[in-house]
Amino acid sequence: MEFSLNTKILELNSFKNFYDTFTLTNEDLILTNEFIYNPYLKSFNLPCHIIFLEKYGSGEPTDTMINSILKEIKNKNITRIIAIGGGSILDIGKILALDSKDNTANLFLKTVEPKKNKALLAIPTTCGTGSEVTNISVAFLEKENIKLGLAHKELFPDYAILIPEFLETLPEKFFFTSSIDALIHGIESFLSPKGTFHSDIFARKGIELLVGGFKTLQLKGINFRFSILKDFLRGSNLTGISFGNAGCGAVHALSYPLGGRFHIPHGESNSLLLISTLRKYKEMKPHGKINELENILSSILNVPSENSIGELEKLIESLFPKKSISDYGISKDIFLEFAEEVLEKQQRLLNNNYTSLTKDDIINIYYNI
Repeated sequence: MEFSLNTKILELNSFKNFYDTFTLTNEDLILTNEFIYNPYLKSFNLPCHIIFLEKYGSGEPTDTMINSILKEIKNKNITRIIAIGGGSILDIGKILALDSKDNTANLFLKTVEPKKNKALLAIPTTCGTGSEVTNISVAFLEKENIKLGLAHKELFPDYAILIPEFLETLPEKFFFTSSIDALIHGIESFLSPKGTFHSDIFARKGIELLVGGFKTLQLKGINFRFSILKDFLRGSNLTGISFGNAGCGAVHALSYPLGGRFHIPHGESNSLLLISTLRKYKEMKPHGKINELENILSSILNVPSENSIGELEKLIESLFPKKSISDYGISKDIFLEFAEEVLEKQQRLLNNNYTSLTKDDIINIYYNI
């Protein structure tokens, strides 16, 4: 089995270090948010084209949002995309770096072949997606009413630049949901049958940094996160490298209908499903890679292996209590429809499952979130 790392990774302390390292010109496009630009970038009087994502919409990326940005930059001479933001920004940046027309849906529906014609520099401002080192972009297609992922070698960023400074203003809720998402990347890729010796190394270290970080915050208080931001940023990056090779599985597949239909943020919808999915895996295939995962968690949490999944749940709940599905306006009556949608549309992810799941298994996972 293969393992690849296609993106150069650079750690810097601040945007000033980035500004001093890369010569920015009027052929650069910076895609970001105004709440990031104003405190960190504005004072540099950059010569670049600047696009604020919020001008085109809110929430997770849609093909309509991306198409509008493509039309905006269509006649500009741009040779480099600099995406500074969370998962939505980085995912959109990957599409902007392609030789795209203004119908993004064709890329995600795979009726056209992606072809990159601009360099891409990805700078994450959350500690969750790992998108800065993956070849995956996700968008909601409005006409088709479905959330899809696109995976292709042309989507790899040229540089992933880790700057902890950008995490300092990340709200507490988004810090947790993004870092839990990063942890899920590590867990799912570690359990994936496509995992390799090398991807497991990245997953294991990422899990150690993230769960260890959660444990530290449980002991020292939530504001201590500002002292260990680099650990979370590195943990997210490492699990991103792992899932970029081994893939994510059922947690992500089952979360897509929650995000697409009810607009629950990606990390939050994933966190709803993590423990229920792991317990289903353990029930169906109690002996295998999941025991290795339990041993990793056991070592970090200092509990017996057989209790480690339950202790992970308690740890996450102590920091970010899970809502009930009714709080999101979701009725259990829709779970059958969700399960059928997952089986029909998310086979790319389900192929990475620790063990195969039937429709009834998927419904059971939903019922136990």
